Amino acid sequence: MRTRNILLACGMAIILIGVTAALTFSLAQSNDEQMEAYEGTDHEYLSFDHIDHITHDIELPDSMTFCGEEVPLDLFYVRERLERELLSNSYLHTSTLLILKRSSRWFPVIEPIMEKYGLPNDFKYLCMIESSLSNAVSPAKAVGFWQFIESTGKEYNLEIDKEVDMRYNVEKETVAACQFLKSSYRKYGSWTLAAAAYNCGVGRINKTKEEQRVDSYYDMLLPEETQRYMFRILALKLITENPEKYGFQISDNGWYKPYETKTVTVKESIPDLVQFAYEQGTNLKMLKYFNPWLRGNSLTISAGNSYDIKIPTGEYAKTHGKMRSL
Repeated sequence: MRTRNILLACGMAIILIGVTAALTFSLAQSNDEQMEAYEGTDHEYLSFDHIDHITHDIELPDSMTFCGEEVPLDLFYVRERLERELLSNSYLHTSTLLILKRSSRWFPVIEPIMEKYGLPNDFKYLCMIESSLSNAVSPAKAVGFWQFIESTGKEYNLEIDKEVDMRYNVEKETVAACQFLKSSYRKYGSWTLAAAAYNCGVGRINKTKEEQRVDSYYDMLLPEETQRYMFRILALKLITENPEKYGFQISDNGWYKPYETKTVTVKESIPDLVQFAYEQGTNLKMLKYFNPWLRGNSLTISAGNSYDIKIPTGEYAKTHGKMRSL
């Protein structure tokens, strides 16, 4: 009898272990399936890790403008679309925080160029959502802070070949973006429509205006990406202008500082950028870090042309080791 009871107890224990394992596997599989289903939705700005932290609502402003143009917040769908992007970017903690930290480095570079070319200051927020203030490359092969595709870059006089791609030159691509946006503004008389055209193209805006017989971006039925586009810009504007209000606290020394560089103007071809970097007291990695438009390991310069190359100075000139001489 005692032996039978022992065997019975062992059997029950084995059954319990099996049931527990099955339940654990089922729950894990269920969580995986939920995550896969979630990732297939349009909520690309949130993850499960963040959902638990959304404990309070976001206060919308009573009024706001973009480039001096009033945003019609009295329209319910305008308020709700703005709220969606404001919530998404407020709780996209890592990405938005990095964009904010980069702004103190790159706004001083792009703002004077926009002012020189007569582009309203609010367009710096378009640059934020296009590339997160980085030399990003999109799946469609759009490149740089302002995300120009090759054909459009060449249309706006950006040099692009195997050795040089000026879409990676922040200053030059900013000039091209100013020219594009001002051209669109001359067509529409609206900075808001100029921004929308930057996303979906002038042709799409023209067709929409004609077919739908409306002139305001806020009245247009556009592709979903363009429908969200302006509100993403507006959300980043609100967050950047008052980061603490939306939960972002950055210490005084947490903001990225502008780079310290000197400019070397070269008028003759450089057959070996490694040797050139060595002669400038740096290495190829650092040379391309500060001049990402240099795409090869040599630079061909035709007669009468020249290039300005940035050489890091101060704390930015430091490297881990010394470069070996040839």
